[in-house]
Amino acid sequence: MKVTSLSVLAATMLAVAAPAAMAESRIGFVNSDRVMREAAPAVRAQQRLEKEFEKRDQELQKLGKELQTLQEDLERNGVTMAEADRRAKERSFNDLNRDFQRKQREFREDLNQRRNEELASVLDRANRVVKQIAEAEKYDVILQEAVFASPRIDITDKVIKALADSK
Repeated sequence: MKVTSLSVLAATMLAVAAPAAMAESRIGFVNSDRVMREAAPAVRAQQRLEKEFEKRDQELQKLGKELQTLQEDLERNGVTMAEADRRAKERSFNDLNRDFQRKQREFREDLNQRRNEELASVLDRANRVVKQIAEAEKYDVILQEAVFASPRIDITDKVIKALADSK
């Protein structure tokens, strides 16, 4: 009986003390996806990537159109072509298709690698800014992943603005 009353007393004390401790805590939330889309350094990184890979993307599109034209020609005229001509065109199509697939795969791999490098740099800067805001405004915890966060604790706009100011 004595143990039960001690447990009830401890639970009551925790129930009374917990809200008081929570009232003193400051919690913030940052929508990292939004920061990576809207922050000035992220936008600049995206523009750099587009400019860097623009020429290769255009070459891939041109190669894709050539491949499509060759395929349409084979489908349209394949039955009326001489056997040797048809085989030669099919071989040419297969070679071009293999080259296209390889270049497309290399393009994606290079783009993903560069994107990861750029985004890592932006994320590092964003985390430094979040830490500065947390220290300056006396936050105890700032979350980046949450199922729900009240707009009252959302500091994403502050982070985006601070990133824009710190070129």
